[in-house]
Amino acid sequence: MAKTRELKRRIRSIQSTKKITRTMEMVATSKLKRAQDRVVAARPYAQALRDAIADLLTPELAERFPLLRRPPSPARGGPKAAAVLMITSNRGLAGAFNANVIRLALKRCLELEGEGHTVALYAVGKKGIKYFQHLKRPLALARLDIGDRPTAAHALELVTPLIAEYEAGKLASLDVVYANFKSALSTPPAVMRVLPIEPKGTDAPTHRRTEKQRAANYLLKPDADAILTALLPLYVKNQVYRALVETAASEQGARRTAMKNATDNAGDILGKLSITYNRARQAQITQELAEIVGGAAALAG
Repeated sequence: MAKTRELKRRIRSIQSTKKITRTMEMVATSKLKRAQDRVVAARPYAQALRDAIADLLTPELAERFPLLRRPPSPARGGPKAAAVLMITSNRGLAGAFNANVIRLALKRCLELEGEGHTVALYAVGKKGIKYFQHLKRPLALARLDIGDRPTAAHALELVTPLIAEYEAGKLASLDVVYANFKSALSTPPAVMRVLPIEPKGTDAPTHRRTEKQRAANYLLKPDADAILTALLPLYVKNQVYRALVETAASEQGARRTAMKNATDNAGDILGKLSITYNRARQAQITQELAEIVGGAAALAG
């Protein structure tokens, strides 16, 4: 009797847990669609900016803009400070999503320190912040207010002081560690070099592109110098914004997958417990019937 009561208690507990995980899966699915739309909207714009910068660049222009210049290594007199921007979520229950990003961010920090840099870690998201606070590693910035709905204004707040430091020659590089959203089931962590700017995606290498080649594709007004002055900070901000929205979408995808797995596992456990309960109940009924028959036979005899 005690065994069947315990089984019923466990079944009710797991049924309650299954309802919660199923609800969380549905909420994550709903949020994933909106986050995925933001990712789809951000990617073409980022690519267009990258292509435009690459098409406008000439060796002469590249030397004029600090955001395009690669500083020398610390051993050759370059700046020692390097920035790493790590983006995680504020909430858990998303499988290994946050752990993978944190692990890659720590690896990148150690690599930069091995090259002679002093790393300033900028952390977005409660999970990453708590981890590095547990390691007693100082943080240059800790942001908890961005959440799963990042905006372009958030990206601007993050990169504006870093752009100023890089232009002043105080910063060697800026790397962003984020979750690259490939699909709801594939959200691998990635490192993106944001500063110095390294535009890619053109057929001809930047140093071979002449004024005549650029003129075949663009009519420039104002000149390339003025356009790049506006485009370069915008490109940096957009890269960080894209990392924010991709991480937000990856979080929802990872949470949906984790909650679906938890719901499926709860269903499997319920099935096994139900079979065990039915067998125990059947054995109990059989025993009671045997006792009744035995008692009746004793009275009749």
